[in-house]
Amino acid sequence: MANKFMPINLSLKDRACLIVGGGNIAHRKINTLLDYECKITVVAAEPNDQIKYFDQRGYVKLEIRKYKSPEASSYGVVIAASDDMELNKQVSEDCKKAGVPINVVDAPKLCDFTFPAVLKRDCLTVAVSTDGKAPFLAGQLRLILETVFPERWKKIANIAADYRKQVIRRWKDKPDQKVECYDKFLNADWKTLLEEMNEQEVQEEITKMIELPEEPEKS
Repeated sequence: MANKFMPINLSLKDRACLIVGGGNIAHRKINTLLDYECKITVVAAEPNDQIKYFDQRGYVKLEIRKYKSPEASSYGVVIAASDDMELNKQVSEDCKKAGVPINVVDAPKLCDFTFPAVLKRDCLTVAVSTDGKAPFLAGQLRLILETVFPERWKKIANIAADYRKQVIRRWKDKPDQKVECYDKFLNADWKTLLEEMNEQEVQEEITKMIELPEEPEKS
């Protein structure tokens, strides 16, 4: 059976994002978006204190008023998070007419995108989605992923990002050597390395992984 929502990674940097609604759900969505350097506008007749605080700190632009149709059409991404479903439907309709991606909280049929359950370890992001059908299951699976990717994965992810740059510099236009370097990294016992070695010793091990013969050895 085909799914409705395709998982993608979308850059929101400097993108104008609108959130309609001023309650706890809108507050949670703001918290999510703040990690992605977008420009957030919140339209709400009765915003809660947390959202007012975000406005005072300059994290969002808060407009205390009712939504004016079809203003959502002028934004890059929109989230309808009000407790008025008729209003949410209007926002969704405005967005769909203009081709603007829209998320309506707890209404997958009105959405162009949904929010997966996300586990972040620095630049590593692991997301779980049930195509909008059983988000409580995705939330439970995210808890399981906490044990699969403990806190040390933050450091592993950062090391991997820097390692890739070193490999590309060292083995430019040498795809076989690049693959061999990546295999060495993936097969390393990072739990032991991080627990038993200091940063200098870890870097020495990384250097060993990168320094290969000019041509891969043939078996």
